[in-house]
Amino acid sequence: MPALVRRNSLIQSVIVEITDETVTCSSQNIYPIPQVSWATDPPSAQEALENSTTKTTDHKGLFTVESMLRILGNVSNYTYFCSVISADKTQIWTASRKNQEDITQEEGYALSIPCIAPHNLQNFSLTWTFDSANDPIVILRYDNRTRHSFNLWEGEAELDQDLLLLGDGSLVLFKPEREEHSGTYTCTFSGLQSRHIIQTRVNITVSRTDSHRCNGTGPVEGEHHKGLNTAASCIIRHDGADRNREPAQSDAQDELLRSVPNADEDSSVTSLPDTKEEEDEEETPLDGSDGLQPCNLERDGFENTEPVLCIP
Repeated sequence: MPALVRRNSLIQSVIVEITDETVTCSSQNIYPIPQVSWATDPPSAQEALENSTTKTTDHKGLFTVESMLRILGNVSNYTYFCSVISADKTQIWTASRKNQEDITQEEGYALSIPCIAPHNLQNFSLTWTFDSANDPIVILRYDNRTRHSFNLWEGEAELDQDLLLLGDGSLVLFKPEREEHSGTYTCTFSGLQSRHIIQTRVNITVSRTDSHRCNGTGPVEGEHHKGLNTAASCIIRHDGADRNREPAQSDAQDELLRSVPNADEDSSVTSLPDTKEEEDEEETPLDGSDGLQPCNLERDGFENTEPVLCIP
């Protein structure tokens, strides 16, 4: 038989947890037996909030309550509120939980992770934690009563002090990197008999804006070349604007090509009329030119400044 409890044992805290299918609310070491109430934001019909609640006692006669509610639709659609109410209704302790949609962002670009208090909190503290390998660390803490703050990621992340006064504790990452900032972010508002938790999974991806650059400089992709800048160049096919050459050059090339014999013509025609003295020494063909040599053509007294391939 449990020992008699001579006085009320107040509600110390309420914990709300979310799984894939259920939301669980629990509180312990309470006397007498408390009541449990559920709500959502946006609001839901009361019949949608049907829950299963169990109440147990320990050897001291103190009660532990646990209430379970089925997820409504998509888990990120609602904020779930659980209130534990004392038997004499003089104390109401409320906790809430929201799992937001995952955020995917390219590295190097500023990112804001939302964290809005569900209602106006007069006196509260805000804590941000980061977890990348099941080892959460506190990265930022703020107390609006003392205005004291602690920032482990000074220079990498910050809060907007003005928005904090309005209950907006969103975390801004200046230049997130994939390895260092991908993980689960949890913000917790703690106030008088209340706690509100918002959790967000953030995935930072490799930036693609610096790939496939031509005739310029940019970071080389790949882990072994991170931060390295190098010159890059591309071979552009001659279709489009590159085909709009100077008329003198195009006419000269057309005239040259017309003078090249076809394979179907008399095989005795093997060369073009020489425009220079035969004593000019034969030059070594350029790589990839199939034996064609660079030469300059003149037309109407204007010398072509761009090299043209000639048949030796």
